[in-house]
Order: sequence, then structure tokens, then C-alpha cells
Amino acid sequence: LLAAFLYNKYKAIRVPDFLGFFGGKRFVPIITSFYALILGVLAGYVWPLIQSYISSFGNVIATSGATGGFIFGFLNRLLIPLGLHHVINSFAWFQFGEFVDAAGKLITGDLHRFFAGDPTAGTFMTGFFPIMMFGLPAACLAMISTAKKEYRKSVAGMLFGVAFTSFLTGITEPIEFLFMFLAPVLYIAHALLSGVSLALTTAFGMRCGFGFSAGFIDYVLSFGISENPIGLLLIGLAFGVVYYLVFVFFIQKLNIPTPGRIEEESAALLGLSNTELREKASEVLAALGGKGNIKVVDACITRIRITVNNGEQVDEARLKELGATAVLKLPGNNYQIVVGTVADPLVTHIKAVMSSRNLSV
Repeated sequence: LLAAFLYNKYKAIRVPDFLGFFGGKRFVPIITSFYALILGVLAGYVWPLIQSYISSFGNVIATSGATGGFIFGFLNRLLIPLGLHHVINSFAWFQFGEFVDAAGKLITGDLHRFFAGDPTAGTFMTGFFPIMMFGLPAACLAMISTAKKEYRKSVAGMLFGVAFTSFLTGITEPIEFLFMFLAPVLYIAHALLSGVSLALTTAFGMRCGFGFSAGFIDYVLSFGISENPIGLLLIGLAFGVVYYLVFVFFIQKLNIPTPGRIEEESAALLGLSNTELREKASEVLAALGGKGNIKVVDACITRIRITVNNGEQVDEARLKELGATAVLKLPGNNYQIVVGTVADPLVTHIKAVMSSRNLSV
């Protein structure tokens, strides 16, 4: 934030001629260094107070049993969009709790204590197995079953891979980012269910740990030192059913445009030559408010994902005239423009137009 503020403030600064090399954008890292020194001094006085509050909050979570598990599980998922889940993870997995092993070494953190043999460890890991192995794959199944019949096969092909990845390895972001911005209510439900899972596994005395994430691989590797691992699978199956029903309900009730629920392929954009696609890209860019209105533009399989400076400059009607089958307005001036499998090459041409480059025909 500091660097961004200083860049906007000093990017065009003029300096004396003999220091000309350090003018403009080159001046930004120099002035940022000085501001960072000041900020560092201030942090030295302010941070101890913040640290004491964090420590107190951490102690409450660490000593609250099932309630602490719920709070951690809920916050862990809720903070993923901001990347701040790593902050609480570092406390829970590597600092909370103490255990002295057989060699007399002091071990801290839920993760390290579990593998060191601490019978009280696992509170902040166990409950993620039902979510990552069963809950989120069931959410994928819900999205497949609520897709239009003509798109169900292609949606299944896309979601099966990410569902299996979540089950096997515990990597969940490809699934979560499918709906966290598209349907915040679904993501909040997911965060709440994650908290409930950690609370239940703690209340039932279940313990299972992971070195990477809560997927099947870590489940198998930890099986021998886990407590009631079979019961954990039963909890997982129950959460799979709950996730499926919750996602189907909200998707249908709120008409959430998850993959396959709207026309994903644009007939107007199919079969265009490179030259025609570049012309179309120029028109799309104009409908988005022009180059100056674009902050970020990228593509997934069938959608242009874009962030603009001013949403009022986006002409949704014009975008549909140009071939978009849907224009989805998301929080924070974020848009998804559904154009079909031409999305990636179209974005490539949009970026080329923005940088005034010509692509070979």
C-alpha cells in the first residue's frame, strides 16, 4: 500500500538536472526506502501492543477446545481471498501449545506436536479432512448436477479434475475461486461449515495431521498415528451430503451462474480469423471504457475476467451486441464476460491492442 501510494505521488517527479537519472519512476524506490525506515520505527512502538492482542486471541483459541476449532476453521477459509489465512495458520500450526518429547526437546505448534506424539495435538488440522476430501468435491458435484443438461458433460470434465485434486492432495483453491467472488453467500456457508467440521472432530476426540494439506495422501500417511481415523471418514461422508444439499439449494434459489448454468459459447465469436478477432478485441475494449479504464484483464476457459477503474463506463449492452452471452457484475468493479472458448485468444488481442502491438495473422 505504501509503495502504491508513493508511486502515484512521485512517478512524475522532476529532480535537478545533475540527478536526472533518478527522476520520475526511478525516484519511487528511493523515497519508499526512507518512508519504510520511518514506518519501521513507528512499528517498533506500535507492534508490541498489536502482538499482545494477537497472542491473547491465540491463547483463547488454543484453550477453547471445540469453540476454538470452530473459530480457527471459519477464519482460515474466510481469510483466503485476502491471503491472510497464512497469518493465523502460522500461529496455530507452528506456535500454539507446548510439548516435551522423549528427548526433552520442547515442541510448539499443532502440526509439529502431532507428529512428535502429543496426544492433545490435532485440533487445528483434523477437521479439514472432511472438507477437503468430501465437502468441496461434493460442491463440484452440486455444480455439475445444477448445470444445464447440454453443458453437464463438459462441466463435469472441467470440475472432476479439481475435485479429485482436492480429495487427493487437499489443494482447494481451484474450487473455492470458482464461487468465492461469484457467490459470496456460498463462500460464507463454506467457511461456516469448515468451522463446524473442526468443532465436531475436536468434540469427538478425533485426531489426524498433515504435512502438506488435508487430502487423502496425508490421511494415509498419518493413519497409523491418528485417533479414530475411520470415524473421520464417516464425518466426511456426512459433510459431503451437507455440502451437496447446501450448494444445490443456494445455486437454484439464488440462480447463481456457476459453470454450465448460462450459455458459455458465443456463436458470434466462433470461427473468426486473427484479423477479425483483433477488430473484435478493439470493440470490446471500447465497450469496457477504453484502455484507461482497465486495471486487470485475464481469461479462464470460457470467460474474460476483468477489473475496471469505473464500472459506470462498462457498456454491458454493447458487450452483448459484440457476442458476449452474459456479463456478470461482481463486487469491487470486477466483471466476468462469458464469450466461450475464444476467451483466451480474445484477451491476448485485447492486451495487444492496449499495448499497440500487432499479432501475426
